Amino acid sequence: MSQVHKATSSDGTTIAYEAYGDGPVAVIVGGAFCDRGAFRDVAVELGRLGFTGVTYDRRGRGDSGDTEPYAVSREVDDLTSVIQAAGENDSPAYVFGVSSGGALVIEAIAAGAPIAKGSAIEVPYRTAAWPPPPADYIGTLQAFEAKGDRAGIVRYFNNEVVGMPPEMVDGMVGTPVWDALVSMAYTVKYDGLCLGGDEQDIPVETFARVTVPFLSVCSSGTQLPWLHDAAGVVAEALPNATAVELPGEFHQVPAGVLAPALADFFRS
Repeated sequence: MSQVHKATSSDGTTIAYEAYGDGPVAVIVGGAFCDRGAFRDVAVELGRLGFTGVTYDRRGRGDSGDTEPYAVSREVDDLTSVIQAAGENDSPAYVFGVSSGGALVIEAIAAGAPIAKGSAIEVPYRTAAWPPPPADYIGTLQAFEAKGDRAGIVRYFNNEVVGMPPEMVDGMVGTPVWDALVSMAYTVKYDGLCLGGDEQDIPVETFARVTVPFLSVCSSGTQLPWLHDAAGVVAEALPNATAVELPGEFHQVPAGVLAPALADFFRS
């Protein structure tokens, strides 16, 4: 395992990251309930392919801090601080976002973060093809937070947002997985805000500012049409994007498949 490094964001928040290999920086941005360990295998594989593969704890997770009040712009600054800390001066940086982490990547590029190329897998912006979002999504998360009910957030997200049966969620209680989810529960709201809040529509004005090349990925194993097809919808809406399907499982592609595809795109 790589040594844990620390970057300092513009508001003074400490952001923990790991770096593997040597070369241009390629950062993995996790989605909801993901810490830096979730996609370590992708970062390691990118390191083997000639990049500095980086995975980090987004604010409020793992070993990173969480200065209040939350703002998407602060997460953009966090990502920028990691790119600058892990990279070399004037070296191009590449970023890949997982699910809602892809929305943060898009926000960062639109804001002018030093990213030469971006990519993401199945960013869950809600289009007409999707089931309607839960009513008052952000407000509901804030209500759980006000009561200190972290477990309630985990249940609400998995049952109402993901659609996981309650008995499946019950089966996680008391396990290390459950403890990890509970520890990151408050940050689910951050992912929702990166996606736009309650409605989570494609942010047209933001997309218009994402002019760098962008690879929008979907997995062959994602059987929900609206989620699988989100990659194509995002690619069509961005100014300079292409969509690709890679062989994988539900909402994920193995590191041994994903990392080479990303490396080829970043080098092209």
